[in-house]
Amino acid sequence: MNNSAVKRTFSVGNDVVLLSEFEKSFNSLFKKKIYTDQEIAYCNLFDKPLLRYASTWAAKEAVYKAIKQISKSPLPFKKIEITREKVGGLPNVILHVKYTLPIEISLSITHDGDYVWAIAIVEQL
Repeated sequence: MNNSAVKRTFSVGNDVVLLSEFEKSFNSLFKKKIYTDQEIAYCNLFDKPLLRYASTWAAKEAVYKAIKQISKSPLPFKKIEITREKVGGLPNVILHVKYTLPIEISLSITHDGDYVWAIAIVEQL
């Protein structure tokens, strides 16, 4: 079966981050290029902000990978914003781009020891 002929109504993206490797590439230029002001403010609320930056990065990657399965439009990482209604609360996704098809995004982030993992499910409505 030709995959291009299959109409998808949902897609899944995920990402895993090893904190020690993330720390090596994390610098002020990366932070400025990738994170919104709101994301930076959220991450800096914590005693270990690197874990929050890594979690947010994994979430952005997961969303990016899921959306790229249903849209070929450019999607810069700074246009994917991960928010929370409260500290440590449920993560939400705000896309600062418009798509012709309405979509819903479900996101989950977890961390254990030296690893952070995120999964995003995108549904076309």
